[in-house]
Amino acid sequence: MLASAIIVFREVLEAALVVAVILGATKGLKGRSAWVGWGIAAGALGAVVVAAFMDKISQALSGVGQPIFEAAVLLAAVLMLGWHNVWMSRHGKRIAQELKRLGSEVNLGSKSMTAIFVATAIAVLREGSEIVLFLYGVAANGAGAWSIVLGGVLGLLGGVAVGFALYLGIMKIPVRHFFRVTGWMILLLAAGMASQAAAFLNQADLLPSIRDSVWNTSWLLSGQSIAGNVLKTLVGYTPDPSALQLVFYAGTILAIGGLMKLVQEKQKERS
Repeated sequence: MLASAIIVFREVLEAALVVAVILGATKGLKGRSAWVGWGIAAGALGAVVVAAFMDKISQALSGVGQPIFEAAVLLAAVLMLGWHNVWMSRHGKRIAQELKRLGSEVNLGSKSMTAIFVATAIAVLREGSEIVLFLYGVAANGAGAWSIVLGGVLGLLGGVAVGFALYLGIMKIPVRHFFRVTGWMILLLAAGMASQAAAFLNQADLLPSIRDSVWNTSWLLSGQSIAGNVLKTLVGYTPDPSALQLVFYAGTILAIGGLMKLVQEKQKERS
């Protein structure tokens, strides 16, 4: 029971934190709850399908199917989150004004909502497929069905609770600072995902390692601890990052941050 509880808690926590940040960053957008809800449902369904066919995917890609799949999923999420941030750089000021003046939801385009749906589905798909695979391994080691189910439920509730606590904290940010803060949260979230994708691509021998470990802070904060997992999801914390991961991390911040700045400057020129 303990093994399944820990596994499910860790994976659900990562997905819940992503969903919490996405929900916070889309405050004021009409229908955002429905889009996120459908994203969660699509991701959960996709996770079961992916887990069921992971062996075939791995065999088709010469035994490196899982790291390639993980990298592709993460890079897709980076693109979706980046698109949302750039979109919010253009419309965030208007949304903030509407929220401050009327306290009502603003309906601004469907493209950003599509990006939110995809990003949510991808987060749940990735973590959900890992849960299915890990629990299959636990069962193969002789754990009882009821023990796995009970541990899984406890882990699920714990992960969702921590994610919900983060969401409540995000929603307390004053409106005048809200979109700036959540924009940075999304940016760091995307950079962390890009860094993880680089590690998977290196694992699949599709990218060179450059330098395996630039530093190691495991003595200070383990990447396997709860705090380490939270920081890994929110800001891409890795106790021993490779130079390649740092390049991807910094490159993502510069690329998305640069586009956000460019859009904001154009908005100022027009106004």
